[in-house]
This record gives sequence, structure tokens and C-alpha cells, in this order.
Amino acid sequence: MSKKAHTLIALGLSVLVIALLLVARNAGAHQPLGKSELADGTLQYSGTWYFPRGGPYVLGFEAEREAKLFIDDALVASARGQKLERVVYQAGVHTVRVETDGAFRLLWHPPGRRGPPEYVPASSLSPDPTTTHFPGAGRSLADGLYALAILAVLLALCAYLCRESFARIDRHMLLIMLGVLAAALLVRLIGLNAAGQTWDEDVNWSAGRNYVTNLLSLDFRESSWQWNFEHPPVMKYLAGIGAQFSDGYSVSRGISALLVSLACAMLVPIGQRLYSLRVGVVAALLAALTPHIIAHSKVVGHEAPSMFFWTLGIWLSLRAHEPHPDPLRLHKRMAVIGVVLGLAVFSRYINGLLAPLIGIIVLVQAPSGTRARTVRLGISIIPIVAILTCVIVWPRMWTHAFVHLQESWAKLKKPHDLEPYLGQMTNAPGMGYFGVYLWATAPIGLLIAAKLWLVRSALWRERGSWLLLVWFLCPMVVIFSPVRQDGVRYIMPMLLAMNIAAAAGVDFIAALAARHISSLKQNYLMPAISGLLLLYMITVCARIHPFYLDYYGEQVGGPASVATHKKFEIAWWGEGMNEALAYLNEHAQLGARVHKRCFEPGHLAWMRGDLWASEVGSAAQADWILLYQPSVRSCKLPADAELVYEVKAMGAPLARVYRRTHD
Repeated sequence: MSKKAHTLIALGLSVLVIALLLVARNAGAHQPLGKSELADGTLQYSGTWYFPRGGPYVLGFEAEREAKLFIDDALVASARGQKLERVVYQAGVHTVRVETDGAFRLLWHPPGRRGPPEYVPASSLSPDPTTTHFPGAGRSLADGLYALAILAVLLALCAYLCRESFARIDRHMLLIMLGVLAAALLVRLIGLNAAGQTWDEDVNWSAGRNYVTNLLSLDFRESSWQWNFEHPPVMKYLAGIGAQFSDGYSVSRGISALLVSLACAMLVPIGQRLYSLRVGVVAALLAALTPHIIAHSKVVGHEAPSMFFWTLGIWLSLRAHEPHPDPLRLHKRMAVIGVVLGLAVFSRYINGLLAPLIGIIVLVQAPSGTRARTVRLGISIIPIVAILTCVIVWPRMWTHAFVHLQESWAKLKKPHDLEPYLGQMTNAPGMGYFGVYLWATAPIGLLIAAKLWLVRSALWRERGSWLLLVWFLCPMVVIFSPVRQDGVRYIMPMLLAMNIAAAAGVDFIAALAARHISSLKQNYLMPAISGLLLLYMITVCARIHPFYLDYYGEQVGGPASVATHKKFEIAWWGEGMNEALAYLNEHAQLGARVHKRCFEPGHLAWMRGDLWASEVGSAAQADWILLYQPSVRSCKLPADAELVYEVKAMGAPLARVYRRTHD
């Protein structure tokens, strides 16, 4: 049987298995509430609804026709279409009743989440009005398993189609990559949730949960794909798979950690192709220990898949011509690169900056005499496949694609909030913003090693250095967009390039020393210097753990100096709020009055249920006062407010809890 026939069989089997999984999933789906008919012919759906914690709930529905939602026999919402209301409830089981003649879907946001409302999982509902037992409430375990099974089928198909390439992978290289993967993943899983929830995680998580539910239920209606439409879907699919498994972010964060760990592992072969295997290994280990890379490995956000797809695209581009492929194989490789580029762009729009880097690498790596053909193939295959991939993966692009893209851009280009930058509060920093942040957030040891790479690049004219320079420059083009904000979030691929530069710098100084001191050998010097640098990076991580988002290098005085002089953002995304709230929830008396207007982002304030009812709008009326980001946030405190708890990151205050001493 021919290779083509085997491929067609593999494709057919994959489609068949996925179809069977979807049929099984939808055959087992059911209405989780009891159904009856009222005297006037209106249908009534009733049962119980489990609320996991006390606080403000956003509850509502999407309904084809007029619908009414009752909680504990009180009318909460009445409308046609989408309707949401905010009501404070205590944790526990509540009766629910929906009256409508058409199809409907319950929506909610439990306390601690905001953004697009979530579809209520069946595990939180019951048709039995007397039940008090809700095992697995807040999760959709079956949907999670179905989604994982479909993903496994797709990955197995990719592995089969790429089996010849995998067969050529050097086993020694593979073992090193697996070692880096394990080490990087371990670093990220330690204290995975210790920093607490951060600002945008709920938005990504909730939209992702809805998206995965849509795919499994084959719901391609335009209204079902409106959630968080300003951002593309691939990242949300990944987060949404994890969101099915728990009413929390741990599994989705674990997926982020895995993606970035894979990106670190891929730096080994990338570093080898640009310089040498030893440079690749050191670069990968440095990336595994870089604070801000670790930080965004523990967040349900756009950064983790961006780093993964950048490294995957770069690796595939570097090996596109290895070994010299026949024309058909080169066509296939270009198509694969196009798929990766499409997935990258529809994880985050600014990942389109990967395109010129891919093009330059593929062109520069082309054998002599084949570059004209490479240009023709690259232009005719990669962009077209990337665009097709983008359209396929997001049903929102299936109708009015350009209108929907314009709607996304309209939301993304809005001015952001003021942030501290070089001693001022601004939302319009200069063009050097990202370069300054790249310098300020790098551990000084890493920065020195990267500067040695600059010397190496000036003295030794190497192809790898030129390609690495382009890698640095492509993400920096984002300075021309209106999203100059939030530190290094938008230039995370540059941090990976910095680690390769640092490793190449260490290799350079070891080579120079061995060249001028006859008794020294580079094979011994490189591991010794690298070991010292890695030990320094481990120390950096231990000192800042778990608040990696707030790390700043010694060259700017560290986090404490940054907070004191308002140099950069610190305590800006909610990290550390969990510790302050844990103290409040443990020590505040029943029904205590709490002032939390100085505790932004407020939706992350997971207070005890009884504290919401007595929340006050003035610090003068409060028994307890919560303050977040004290270095830049002003909050007028009463004279008798006593600081009783503070969360710090290397001396920088993140969150504070005050108690009033009045009688």
C-alpha cells in the first residue's frame, strides 16, 4: 500500500473517531432541570442550583422567547434574549425555576469572576428540589474528557503525518529536551497557585469554557461565539479544556506551564542550529529559570501559547531545508509552517510579527541556488495556509469575517488605564517603552551575559547572530501599535531570544578565556560559568517566589526601589491579593464592615459571604480596610487604622490589611 493511501486512511480514521466522540457526547447530553407545564401552557424548568461561595453573583440566561428566572421563588430576571442581574447570595443550595416556551441557556458568574458570562455546568444543577449533594459541582468532567480525547486524536494524527521527521530526531538531543521539559515543568508546578488569581484569567477561562462547550455541542451560531471576541480563540480553546475539569484555574494553568516548558525545551535544537548544542542547553535552562517567563507560565493568558508557537515556528523554519528536501516535501513543510503561523496569530493577533521572522529564516537557510524557488513557495503557501487555518479555527470568521475583525480591533485599540512609568503615571509611554522594560526586568546576570553576546556579534560575524538579531527586532515592532502597556507581556518572545543571547555570551567568554589561557579548556569553562549563572538564576527565583510578575533586576534597585520611586508597574495584576484576603477572612468578625474600594481589581476580592452584606463605601465607616498596590494607589485612611498584615515581594508592598481600633 502506498504512503498516500496510508495517509488517507489515517485521516479517515481520525475523522471517524472524532465524529463518534461527538455523537457519544451529544447523545448523553440532557436538560439538568425538571420539566413541567403550567396551566397557561408555558413550560417550567425547575430544580436546585448549587452556589459554591457567598458573594455577588451575576445570574441570567439566553432565551429564544420571553423567559423568567426565579431563585428561591424571587424573580431575578425577565426578558427575551440575553439578560443578566447582579445579586448577593450565600453559599449553598438554592431553588431555581425558569418559565419559557422556547430554548434557553442559563448563564452566570460566581463571585471572583467577571467578563463574559459562563454557561452553567450541569453539575451545578439538579432536577431534584430536595437534593443537597452536588458532586463535582462547577465542572464538566465528561466534556473535559471528550475534549482531551479529541485533542489526543489530532495530536496522534500530526505525529503520524510527521513520523519520518520524528524518526530523524537525534536520540541524545531528544533526551536532553525531555530533561529540560521536566525541569521547566517542575519549576512551574511548584506553587502553581501561590500568587493567587490575576486580572484577566477569568475572562480567558470563562470564554474558553464556553468555546469548548460550543465545539462539543456543535453550536456554531454567531451569538455563541461573541464571548471575549476582541481576542482570537486558540488560547481560549486550550484554557477551556482545563476549565472543564474544575471550578478554578489550576488545570488551565497547568496547560500554560506545559506549553512554556515545551518552548524552553525547543530552545535546545534552536540554539544548536544557531550556535551549538551547549548554547542550546544553557539557553533552555536559563529560560526555565527566567522570572517573567515563569510568571506567565502560571497564568491563564495569551503569553504561554504565544511563546510556544513562536519557538515551534522558529524551529520548523530553521529545519525547513534539512536535509535537502525534494520539492514535494518542501511544499509540505511550508504548509506546516503556515498552520503554526495561523495558530500563533489566532492565539494573539500581534503574533503576526512572527511572519517576517519565519520568512527571513526560511530564506537565509535555503541552500545556494534555491532561494528564488524558496521565495515563490513561501509567498504562495505559508500566508494562504495561515489564513485558512485562522478561518477554520474560529467560527466567528465563517460569516462577516472582516466586520468581526474590525469589531475586535475597535475594542483592542481603546486607551488603557494609567500606569507608573519612570516616575510618572501615564498611558502613553514613549517608543522606548518595551526596550526599557526588557532591560529592567532581566536579572542582571542574564543581562550581562546577553551584553557579551553583543560583543560576540560585533567580533564574530555568524549567521546565527544575525538571525537572533532579527528575532529580537520582530516582536519590537509592537511599539508602533497602541498596546504599549503592561511591561513585557507583549514582547515575551524576546525574552526567549535573550536567553539564547545570554548562553551565546557565556560561550563567547569561555572561548576567549580558553584561547588566551592555554591551561584552560572551553569544554570545562562553559559548564563552570553556565553553572554559576544558573545558580544565580535559581537564587533569583527563590527570592521572588511566588510573585514572579513583580520581579525587577538589581540594575533598577529591585522591586522595592521600583515601588518606592514608581519606576514601573508593580502589584498590577492582582498577585498577592489572595494572601491579604485569607487573613481578612480568618480574622474578621461575623458581619464586619469592610471597605474594599481601594482593593482593585475588585472582582478578585473573594471575601467571606457574610462580609459582602456589610461592605461600605467609605473607610471612615469600616472595621477593616483593604488596600492593593499601595505604591501608586491613594486611599484616605482614618487615623485609627492599624496595619495588621502586608504582602511583599522582595520588599515591595503588594497588598495591605488595616483594622480600625475604634470602639
